[in-house]
Amino acid sequence: MSGTVLVLAVFLACAVEAVEALTIVLAAGVTRGWRSPMIGVGAALVTLAVVVAALGPAIGRIPIGAMQLVIGSLLLVFGLQWLRKAILRASGYKALHDEDKIYQEQVSAAQAAATEGRAFVTDWYGFTLAYKGVFLEGLEVAFIVVTFGSVQGQIPEASLGAIAAVVLVVVVGLLIKAPLAKVPENTMKFVVGILLTSFGLFWGAEGAGAHWPGADTALLVLIPAVLAVALAYVSLLRNQQRRTVQTAQPHNGVTS
Repeated sequence: MSGTVLVLAVFLACAVEAVEALTIVLAAGVTRGWRSPMIGVGAALVTLAVVVAALGPAIGRIPIGAMQLVIGSLLLVFGLQWLRKAILRASGYKALHDEDKIYQEQVSAAQAAATEGRAFVTDWYGFTLAYKGVFLEGLEVAFIVVTFGSVQGQIPEASLGAIAAVVLVVVVGLLIKAPLAKVPENTMKFVVGILLTSFGLFWGAEGAGAHWPGADTALLVLIPAVLAVALAYVSLLRNQQRRTVQTAQPHNGVTS
């Protein structure tokens, strides 16, 4: 059961990161030409491979209890950040994530930038734009795969979920050559926030010496509990915002 939930969590989280990276690469390729951005993508992938190869074996040497505590804490912080933004978006306090808008902003910036060649790259702006987008989003993908896979001893399963997500997003994105604006990214981020927070609580508590009733099956209770709390916050914030709007509206009527 935990293996299935793990793969689902990795798949959704990596799909979100892949959509964001794809948006940046498409903006660079469409406006600046594809040669330099694709070199940037390749350079970013090589850098990520070096980082993972250097840090991966070191993680395997950490005692399982300490690893669960550290990674559980990191996932909890990471998940709560995603969940906080998702709650604010769902309640109307923060604008929904709009890939079309982000794409247009990236396109405008790319069109306005000057063309400058450096070393083997003819367009340094297109190269660096694609490199930064792929490297930063890829770093988050690597973090998710390594943390989830290491604690559960399921690196191949976590990697499979990540690869499937990235391949799916890239293939669809390149076929339509447009940002995947119709992907329910806000909903996916909400779900990922729930899953990361739940796993963070689960592994962090285990690393601190706690024993969950039913072992991994405790996630069947923990995940719905985190979801219920998140939905309660969404409802609370929506009601609060509604009262604020009603209070701010002028009262109509005739005064004597």
